[in-house]
Amino acid sequence: AAILATSVASVSIVNWLTTLLVRPYLLPRMDFTRGIPPGSRTLVVVPSLLTNPADVQSLLDALEVRFLANRDDRLHFALLTDFTDAPSEILPEDEPLLQLAAQGIEALNEKYPEARGAAFFLFHRPRRWNSHDGVWMGYERKRGKLGELNALLRDGSPDRFALVVGRLGALASVKYVITLDTDTQLPRESARELVSVMAHPLNRPWHDPVTQVVCEGYGILQPRMTTTLPGINRSRYAQVWGGEPGVDPYTRAVSDVYQDAFGEGSFIGKGIYDIDAFERSLSGRFPENRILSHDLLEGCHARAGLISDVELYEDYPARFMADVDRRYRWIRGDWQLARWLLPSVPASGAGRQKNPLSALSRWKIFDNLRRSLTPAALTMLLFLGWTVLAPAWLWTLIVIIILVTPTLLATAIELVGKSTQVPLIQHVTATARSALRGLVQAGLTLTWLPFETYFSLDAILRTTWRLLFTHRRLLEWKASSEVARTNGDNLPSLWRSMWAAPATAVAAFAGIVAFAPKSLSVALPVLAIWLLSPIIAWWVSRPLLLRAVDLTSAQTLFMRTLARKTWAFFEMFVGPKDNWLPPDNYQEHPAPAIAHRTSPTNMGIALLANLAAYDFGYIPAGQLIERTERALDTMAALKRYRGHFYNWYDTQTLEPLLPNYVSSVDSGNLAAHALTLRAGLLAVADDPIASRRLLDGLSDTWRVLKDSADAAALPEIEEFGAELARVIAMRPASLANTRRCLTGLTTRALILAASYPELTESDAQWWASALARQCTDAQNELTMLAPWLSMTEALAAPADSAVISTTPTLRELAKMDAESPSAAAHVESPATAEAASLATVAPLLREGSLRARQRLAQLSRLAERLNELAQMDYEFLYDTSRHLLAIGYNVGERRRDASYYDLLASEARLTTFVAIAQGRLPQEAWFALSRLLIGGPGEPSLVSWSGSMFEYLMPLLVMPTYEDTLLHSTCRAAVARQIEYGRYRGVPWGISESGYNTVDVRLNYQYRAFGVPGLGLKRGLADDLVIAPYASALALLVAPEDSCRNLERLAADGYLGRFGFYEAIDFTPSRLPRGQSSAVVRSFMAHHQGMTFLALASLLLDGRMQQRFASDPAFAATTLLLQERVPRAAAFIAHTAPLSDLRSMSGESSMPVRVITTPDTPKPEVQLLSNGRYHVAVTNAGGGYSRWKDIDVTRWTEDTTRDHRGTFCYLRDVETQEFWSAAFQPTRKPAVGFEAIFT
Repeated sequence: AAILATSVASVSIVNWLTTLLVRPYLLPRMDFTRGIPPGSRTLVVVPSLLTNPADVQSLLDALEVRFLANRDDRLHFALLTDFTDAPSEILPEDEPLLQLAAQGIEALNEKYPEARGAAFFLFHRPRRWNSHDGVWMGYERKRGKLGELNALLRDGSPDRFALVVGRLGALASVKYVITLDTDTQLPRESARELVSVMAHPLNRPWHDPVTQVVCEGYGILQPRMTTTLPGINRSRYAQVWGGEPGVDPYTRAVSDVYQDAFGEGSFIGKGIYDIDAFERSLSGRFPENRILSHDLLEGCHARAGLISDVELYEDYPARFMADVDRRYRWIRGDWQLARWLLPSVPASGAGRQKNPLSALSRWKIFDNLRRSLTPAALTMLLFLGWTVLAPAWLWTLIVIIILVTPTLLATAIELVGKSTQVPLIQHVTATARSALRGLVQAGLTLTWLPFETYFSLDAILRTTWRLLFTHRRLLEWKASSEVARTNGDNLPSLWRSMWAAPATAVAAFAGIVAFAPKSLSVALPVLAIWLLSPIIAWWVSRPLLLRAVDLTSAQTLFMRTLARKTWAFFEMFVGPKDNWLPPDNYQEHPAPAIAHRTSPTNMGIALLANLAAYDFGYIPAGQLIERTERALDTMAALKRYRGHFYNWYDTQTLEPLLPNYVSSVDSGNLAAHALTLRAGLLAVADDPIASRRLLDGLSDTWRVLKDSADAAALPEIEEFGAELARVIAMRPASLANTRRCLTGLTTRALILAASYPELTESDAQWWASALARQCTDAQNELTMLAPWLSMTEALAAPADSAVISTTPTLRELAKMDAESPSAAAHVESPATAEAASLATVAPLLREGSLRARQRLAQLSRLAERLNELAQMDYEFLYDTSRHLLAIGYNVGERRRDASYYDLLASEARLTTFVAIAQGRLPQEAWFALSRLLIGGPGEPSLVSWSGSMFEYLMPLLVMPTYEDTLLHSTCRAAVARQIEYGRYRGVPWGISESGYNTVDVRLNYQYRAFGVPGLGLKRGLADDLVIAPYASALALLVAPEDSCRNLERLAADGYLGRFGFYEAIDFTPSRLPRGQSSAVVRSFMAHHQGMTFLALASLLLDGRMQQRFASDPAFAATTLLLQERVPRAAAFIAHTAPLSDLRSMSGESSMPVRVITTPDTPKPEVQLLSNGRYHVAVTNAGGGYSRWKDIDVTRWTEDTTRDHRGTFCYLRDVETQEFWSAAFQPTRKPAVGFEAIFT
């Protein structure tokens, strides 16, 4: 027991020393950046079970995501499926599941026709009778699946499968197979990386001619596995045991003792293998119905290598018992392999064969067995220390030291490995966080030690009994999804499952009292946590709930009222006068004016604002579709360049404004918003045709009307409000009740609107009309889709008849004509009064169903148009050497800007993300963005250019964010810094690019970027103080409570206008009128209004836009980029000093001057000059080169001795014909004096 127990610390120390002495080794690879060559064609397969329709759909969705993340003409994707074990060969539910899978694969091949039916495949096996276990099951489970797939790929015969979907001919030349688990994520371009390593000549497998095992090279390559951030944030248990989650762009390779010391890794079931090498090593090697955990054995025979710089991602079990079930299965599988430690092993038949495994492979098997016995050894050591050995405290301390040794060693390595670029406080904090996680792991291991001993010994004894005696149930296994559903996570269930731990605590207590009562004081704390271990397991397994936003009901009403006023901007200005495009801005002062121009960002935000208005209930679905269609019709008529809209258009003439310019960021914003809108429109089909959201929207409009009306009109407004409150409280469930309520509200609203004279242009009159319009639109929408409601009062049928009064979704309504058997039966044979009534409304029911189908088709067409709108060519904007997007492109001059978006903390990250997701840019474009961190207290934050809220938070309007990531930490830190700076300056906070209190000759407000000192690289940020309310609205995405309080402060200070908050409040003294402390910029900009509206929608409507964005398969395939962890070894900078702080420095800075008095220096002295486009180098002897962009004007030869290349100027004496050069080169004539002056 002592040897086994101390082996935990011993192995940790050996591994620690190995990582210190041996550097991680990167396997060589081919350069497949231009695609996988024909000779390396690869099939990606996901072995899985068809269990229920939801799981089948999840398998199809995940397969599509893997395809989109790894698109290549020579990559194919397949589901390799079995049915679950059953008492009979065929079950009634089998066929529907199989058809669902087959239809899903066919639909994917139709969706992506460029592969001509060769992208997606389904290989499904029939059940076979297992005489050992008396059950129908998939032959040899996963091992059998892969073996039969390999056979099909080599002989082309599909006879082993019950169903094959996909064009098999395309797989004839497949060389490699990538096998994944159902929850394994295949990140962007990772499949190509795996193939590139496998295809390298130095990694190709060589077989021992006698044993046929791979002795050099690799038949299998295993990538590094990492836990996903969403998976690790599901519970405390996953957070503690899931390791370091997320993407780490700074770590190229990690240490692995087996790979680094012996050149061989361990296969854990997710990786790539060479089909021929795999089959040659393993074909006919193993006995049937014997091996459950085959991955390690396959890796030992085919020689597995670890690719530590290629990561795949998977979820970690969120619950303790789910993890126990997994480890229980592993232990059973490990002990089934114990025979492979012996000289001879079971053969595929009944005989035996010589064991071909190396000593290293046998050690791997032995080490797994040792690991399964350590809980029992540690438990026994504690018992002996408390009862027999003495002193008890020493043995208890020894066990604790054994458990914490791995953490202490890892912490020591991490602590001394500080990067010079990381501040000490940041490094110590990160190290302490890792150490704390390790110590918590050790504590939980001690807590669950008796239970781990119980289930480990149970697995060992049960496996041994089955191997030696029964020979049954050796392949017993449950799918992880089934385990997650069946394992109870409630406290009583855990007490029943973990009874062994409390029982052990009670037994140990009794034994100590009887034999060593003096040890009780030492043992009692440990026994107490053993007794409570089920409660602890329950607590750490509980799902982690997102922190609820703590807003009062008054604050919620304030936010909804603000949202309604903000939507009024689009309601008023986005219409036929501007061809359904949003004008850039409207200003009230100093001269009322509408800027009849628009940009791609404006257009995209206005399109998405329509969807948000539908979500709030301000417009029904019909209005959403109409406004979207009209806008898209106009946009289709606009001139474009290679798919991009120009930066500005006249909204009335629709002509582009000069200069014709393409902005990278504007294009990306439009593409992101268009695709988010596309997802939202497709989801409308599954929304009820009458929803409570319409009543909530009416309530918001009523509140704005009440606030703007005079006292005389208040009684009528209050009456409408009382009726609306009664309707909302009644919660009408049927269409008939909804229609009656809407009719009553519409009548009251029309009367209320008519009480204001038409010529009155007051706010109250406009809002009264808006209220009436909303009621009328909602009523017309319901009448159009449910025309039968107009007849229900005259029918004999009861008002709640299921056929005519339920509230269907649009999709259900479209099917109602064909799928309403009760209605059809009544129509055919009206035997009762109710049936006769139903027969009367049948034509109207058909009409409503037809209209629903027409609307579904309309939504589908709009979704397709939006998808086409988002397809843009970024090649001319992308610098392939820098991997960065240029700021823009001047179409008239055919010139790309010389400046680039190179910061991750900028609005450009949305553009880069979208372009990568669409396959328009390589993934390098994301990691090329600078990640310079700002040092100081609090969370680390990325530096931006101007320190504005817009740069940090604008992408979050649609892009999801993940806790404990670099971007999440950055956004939180940026908002915290904004709040701190506002408090320091004594003003409301929220600084971003905006208009300010300066006008041009046409009295239009001017506009530029403002920011917070310390967040931006730009100088002079402290010179201006301009507060933009929309910046606070953006912060609702990160700090909702603080932002709401700040917005309430701004409203109380009088900065609300007719369409929500005004553009900005300028506090800069140099721009203020005499005697004023601030100046209100009384304008409303379309994109700032849209940002405010979308931020409010995100807060109040549970982040629907972010959910829609993430639901796009291409975006889902790329969201791992957003899960980048906070780095431990990145460059930090100190807070940049404001320019005003530097002006106190005395003296003028002078340009350095170099004077060289000889051309014969040991090495040429060089002066470099550039304006970003034209580059010149000149040496003291006159050599050098010049280059225009990427074109060499003069030839350059790196020759420090001759230095004779460059551009030269000659002088000639016309009388003597003597000539010389202006510099020493190239004539090299001696001079009386020589000076080369560089400045």
